Amino acid sequence: MEVKSGEGRTIKRRVGLLYDERMCKHNIPDGDYHPENPNRIKAIWNKLQAAGIPQRCVVLNAKEAKDKNLLSVHTENHVNLIKNISSKQFDSRRDRIASKLNSIYLNEGSSEAAYLAAGSVIEVAERVAEGELNSAFAIVRPPGHHAEPDEAMGFCLYNNVAVAASFLLNERPELGINKILIVDWDVHHGNSTQKMFWKDPRVLFFSVHRHEFGTFYPANDDGFYTMIGEGPGLGYNINVPWENGRCGDADYLAVWDHILLPVAKDFGPDIIIISAGFDAAAGDPLGGCRVTPYGYSVMLKKLMDFAQGKIVLALEGGYNLGSISNSVLACMNVLLEDKPVAGSSEAYPFESTWRVIQAVRKNLSAFWPTLADELPTKLTSLKAPPAHMISNSDSEDEDTQVETLEAVLQVALSKLKVDDGHAELGTATPWRSELSKVDVFYASFGSNMWKSRFLCYIEGGRVEGMQKPCSGSKDRNPPKEILWKTFPHRLFFGRDSSHTWGPGGVAFLNPECDCRHKAYLCLYRITLEQFNDVLLQENVYSDDVSSPLFDTNDLNSVANKKAVSLEALKNGWYHNVVYLGKEHGIPILTMTCSLSAVGKFKSGEFPLRAPAPAYTNTLIKGLVEGKQLSEEEAKAYIHEASTKRL
Repeated sequence: MEVKSGEGRTIKRRVGLLYDERMCKHNIPDGDYHPENPNRIKAIWNKLQAAGIPQRCVVLNAKEAKDKNLLSVHTENHVNLIKNISSKQFDSRRDRIASKLNSIYLNEGSSEAAYLAAGSVIEVAERVAEGELNSAFAIVRPPGHHAEPDEAMGFCLYNNVAVAASFLLNERPELGINKILIVDWDVHHGNSTQKMFWKDPRVLFFSVHRHEFGTFYPANDDGFYTMIGEGPGLGYNINVPWENGRCGDADYLAVWDHILLPVAKDFGPDIIIISAGFDAAAGDPLGGCRVTPYGYSVMLKKLMDFAQGKIVLALEGGYNLGSISNSVLACMNVLLEDKPVAGSSEAYPFESTWRVIQAVRKNLSAFWPTLADELPTKLTSLKAPPAHMISNSDSEDEDTQVETLEAVLQVALSKLKVDDGHAELGTATPWRSELSKVDVFYASFGSNMWKSRFLCYIEGGRVEGMQKPCSGSKDRNPPKEILWKTFPHRLFFGRDSSHTWGPGGVAFLNPECDCRHKAYLCLYRITLEQFNDVLLQENVYSDDVSSPLFDTNDLNSVANKKAVSLEALKNGWYHNVVYLGKEHGIPILTMTCSLSAVGKFKSGEFPLRAPAPAYTNTLIKGLVEGKQLSEEEAKAYIHEASTKRL
C-alpha cells in the first residue's frame, strides 16, 4: 500500500506478517481429527504464498511470551500449568487434565505453541505501536479469546490478544498507547477478553457474535448486550449478540455503520487489535453464518480510518480451510493496498439484526451520545427474509453451503407476494392435501426419540440444548400413535458438529440390515405431509415447496427398493429414506445417510464423533421416558454406539 506523506511524497506502507510452523506442534493426541488443527494455519500460509503476499510484507519471526507478560491477565497457577503441561512429568495425566476443561486438548507441543502464539501477537503489536510497521497480521494458534484468567477453554490456552493489549498499556507506556480498541469478529463471544478488561476504560472491547439468548457457545449470558462493563469501565464493553445464525455481510456491515464506527470515532483509539476469527465465514462447520471474504475486507477497510491505520490482526477461530484462507487473503490485500475492495453486497440485514442494533444503541446511548438517535424506519424496513426461511438444517455440508443457500433463497423469495410493501407467504400447495390423507410411521433413532424434541419438528420451537429453533410442520397436529421397536441395524455417531446442536457427533443408522446389532427406534404415526416437513427440516430448509420431496410413488417404490436416496436433498446428511417394514399395515420409514456415506465414515473421510452432552441427554430422555431402558442402560447403549468400531 502507498500513502501520501505530509510533504506530498508517496510512501510505501509497511505491513508485518508472522507465521511459524512450530505452532503446528500443538495437535490432538493420537492423530485424531479436531477442527482446531495445524492445517488451519498451514492452509492460510500456503494461500498467501501462492498470492505472493509474503514478498510484499515484512515477515517477522515468532517469539515466545515471557511469564510476566502472561501474568498480567492470567493467574500464576494457570501459567504454570500451561508452561509445564507438555513436559514428561505430565505424560500420564495430560489427557485427564484436558478432559476436565471445556473443549480443550493438550499434547507434547501445546506449551511451546501457546507461548509462541501469545508472544507473536505481542511482537507484531509492539512493532505497530512503535511505528516500525503500519499494520500486521499474526497467523497464530492456538487461538485465545476464550482462555479464562485461570483456565484454558474453547480451544484456547492463553488469551493472546489480551496479553498483547496489556503489554502495550502496562509494560510500554512510553509508546503512547493509552487507548486500545479490541474488535472481536469471531463468531463466538470473546468471554475472556471481556472479563480481563471489564473495569478498564483504556480498552474499548467490541464483540459481535452468535448468542441466541445464551444457547450458542460459550452458552451463557456474558455475551448479551446488557453486559457493558463495570466501575470505570462502564460503557466500554459492547456486545452485539445475534439472535440467529445465517448472518452475513449485510448484517455485519450494518453493525459497523450504526454501532462500532460511531463509537470508535468518539473513543479515538491509539491502536486497534482485531481478534480475527473467521468462523462466521460462509461454509464454516461451526459458525453457521455467511460472511464472505468481501465482507471481511470491507469491515477491515472501514476500521483503517482510525488510529492512523495502526491495526493488528491476530487469528482466532475459523475451521473451513478454504473460507479461512480466502478471508485472510482478502484482509491482507486491504492492509497492503488500501484501494477499493472488489465486490458488492446487495442483501439486506435480517429483521433480528435491526432489532439487536437498536437494543444495543439504546442501552449504550447514555455512555455514547452518538448512539442516542433513533434509526429511521426507512432504513430498518430494509430487511431480508427471516433466518429460518433460509436454512434450518443440521446437515448442511460445509462444501456446498453457499450453493444450497442460493437455491433456498430462490425458493423462499419466489414465495413472497408483495402487496403495499408487505410480504406474505404464498397459499398452500395442492400436494399437501393429498399427502395429508396418507399415514406412515416415522422411525427415529436419534434426538427425535425424545417426544418433546420430535414435536419441535411438528409444532415448532426448540428444547434445552438446541442452538436454534425449528419452524415446525404446516400440519401441527400431534402424532396419532407412538410405539417402540428394535431393528437389526447399527447405530453410530458422526460429523464434527451440527447447526442445531453445535460441536459433537449426531446419530446415524447404517441402512444395511445386520443381525449382529440392535437399534432402538421410536415410531411416530404421522401423515406423509408431515414426514415431508421433517425431511425438509432435517436436510435443507423449513418452509413450503411447490412439490413434495417424497410422494406416494416414492412410498410404493421404497417398499421394493428398501431405500430411496432423494436427489433434491443430496447435500443433506439424512437424504436416504429407508423402509423398515410395516406396523398395523402402515409403512415404517426412517431417514439416514447413504451406504456410500457409511463407507466414507469407515475410511475416515467423514469423521466419527461421540455426541456432545446436550445431544446425548435427548437420547437418554427418549429411551428412559419411552420405558425402553434405564438411565444407566441408555448411557451404556449410547457409549457403545459411539465407541465401537464401525
